[in-house]
Amino acid sequence: MNRAIFESNLKSLPLLGRGKVRDIYEADDDYLLIVATDRLSAFDVVLPQAIPGKGRVLTEVSRFWFSYLQHVIPNHLSSRPLSDYLTDSEIEELDGRAMLVHKLKPLPIEAVVRGYLIGSGWKDYLKTGAVCGIVLPQGLQQAQQLPEALFTPATKAAAGDHDENISFARTVDLVGRDLADHVKQVSLALYTEAASYARQRGIIIADTKFEFGLDANNRLVLIDEVLTPDSSRFWPADQYRPGISPPSFDKQFVRDYLETLDWDKTPPGPQLPEEIIRNTGSKYQEALQRLTQP
Repeated sequence: MNRAIFESNLKSLPLLGRGKVRDIYEADDDYLLIVATDRLSAFDVVLPQAIPGKGRVLTEVSRFWFSYLQHVIPNHLSSRPLSDYLTDSEIEELDGRAMLVHKLKPLPIEAVVRGYLIGSGWKDYLKTGAVCGIVLPQGLQQAQQLPEALFTPATKAAAGDHDENISFARTVDLVGRDLADHVKQVSLALYTEAASYARQRGIIIADTKFEFGLDANNRLVLIDEVLTPDSSRFWPADQYRPGISPPSFDKQFVRDYLETLDWDKTPPGPQLPEEIIRNTGSKYQEALQRLTQP
């Protein structure tokens, strides 16, 4: 857990692009190689320091959920070995941070599911009594569990840009009614099943986002990462109570620190103290252990 990879530099495959956290390589016409680096983004800004071991945690957690939830929807993981495309030294260098996946057509939306009233949803509720246009009962508290989980889609932003919440009607405009309905149904099913499992492991999944793609037969497939500390808000169940923002296993720990700074949330991001880097890495590792260890 001591070595950090801020950026991968593979020689065996062409680099297609770098996202906020992931480096994407073209394996061949049918497959992509996705490397989860140790980069950390907050408020859609990539911070200048990496969190050692974070990419390995993201990859292991995603692999766990892809397997656990494969009965709900197929996913993009490939069973082909990395050795078909990478040298032994490259595989060793990546150290568990890479996934070989099927090349699919990604949908232009993020499928956000909210189970609790927190973050931008809480701010929205305070102003309007609604979350992303969905009217909620009056008198709800911060971090309170919602009467039912909400599907609140967003547009996907490029690195450095901000995701934008959109209405379900806009989602229909982007992908069509049938596909929008399918994405909503699957997203809520994934969240409900995962939240139930995680609660048994002492973790509340307050909210999360899923991404989907279409295969050659226009079949919906779960892609990217899934239910990780980067794409979700994880709370320790034994420290949760409505009315306050609970501590978390995810990068909210870093966001809370950044909120104390005089920073306008535009690049470049500020340097993080070693204590914040170390504690963030520990929180990611604890989430992995709670979710995946027997």
